[in-house]
Amino acid sequence: MDKREPGHKATADNGPSSSAAVAATTHEDMAADGSIPEDPPRGAPSPSEAIVGLDKTSADYYFDSYSHFGIHEDMLKDSVRTRTYQNAIYHNTRLIRNKVVLDVGAGTGILSLFCAKAGAKHVYAVECSQMADMAKKIVQANEYSDVITVIKGKVEEIELPVAHVDIIISEWMGYFLVFENMLNTVLYARDKWLISGGLVLPDKASLYLTAIEDADYKEQKMEFWNNVYGFDMGCIKKQSMMEPLVDSVGQHQIVTDSCVLKTMDVSKMIPGDASFKAPFELVAERDDYIHALVAYFDVSFTMCHKVTGFSTGPRSRATHWKQTVLYLEDMLTICEGEALVGSITVQPNKNNPRFVEIALEYSLNGQRCQVSRIQQFKMS
Repeated sequence: MDKREPGHKATADNGPSSSAAVAATTHEDMAADGSIPEDPPRGAPSPSEAIVGLDKTSADYYFDSYSHFGIHEDMLKDSVRTRTYQNAIYHNTRLIRNKVVLDVGAGTGILSLFCAKAGAKHVYAVECSQMADMAKKIVQANEYSDVITVIKGKVEEIELPVAHVDIIISEWMGYFLVFENMLNTVLYARDKWLISGGLVLPDKASLYLTAIEDADYKEQKMEFWNNVYGFDMGCIKKQSMMEPLVDSVGQHQIVTDSCVLKTMDVSKMIPGDASFKAPFELVAERDDYIHALVAYFDVSFTMCHKVTGFSTGPRSRATHWKQTVLYLEDMLTICEGEALVGSITVQPNKNNPRFVEIALEYSLNGQRCQVSRIQQFKMS
């Protein structure tokens, strides 16, 4: 696998990613259009450039990180993500036409522009980072200033010039689906402004778990600490294993089937539903070793004329979310048909709710391996 250090993803137009990507298209890929956006024009700012001339006005890294062009470039170039939203809007103009739309975490305003082009009566694009200033210029440059109003600020602190909206659209998903906790912001906006019977787009998301063989990388990354130029630094190894890695997993590495950990209905759920404990059972599809568990998610627009969505799984086309890898302290030897069972508990960190704490309990009572363990992980 092409590995990198644990990634951070803030969710305005949605998060930073590396250039690594290795996944084949299969029937699991639900995106309706696989075309790639055109290259940016010559002279466009480099991916690493921040918005120039704007002083930092907040100590909050989450919003500050979204002032950088490169993050938005990565998200916009994620054609699975962006084309799926575009198709959900353009193929369902009957849902959008003459409606008032709220875009939560608008980033560059791309979703707002899609809605405006689809005939929305008005779109309120709320963005807390400095990118809001660029979004205003983008809206003006595309002559949608009479339809789109960009509002700079936190959703929880701003007031809309209208009492209600018909539709809320947002790209709130983080790594491991819930990393960075933007979902609660969408739920806050839903409860405050969405009319009875209004739509949340997308409305469904499911988190999945599977298991992989990954001996080469685990040896290279984790066992390195056992002998660093002749010195034992194993204490770092234990800490490093607590940090989930965000990266692309090759489908050939998958050893077991997948199971659903949690399905979220954004139109009905309450904020506390993002914290949960879920059992799992992963059945081996071949004799092999298991070095890590891998989490990924699917997203669906079920209120559309034709249900559409996408998967971030290792058997689907690559997205900037990749997958989240949880390395096990044990190397498990599993035989075809045997089951790795356990539970996973997910909750926000008490000191910083944008971070995610994961408690993993697992056991295997197999022909060649018997083990039972609890591990803790923290995405930060």
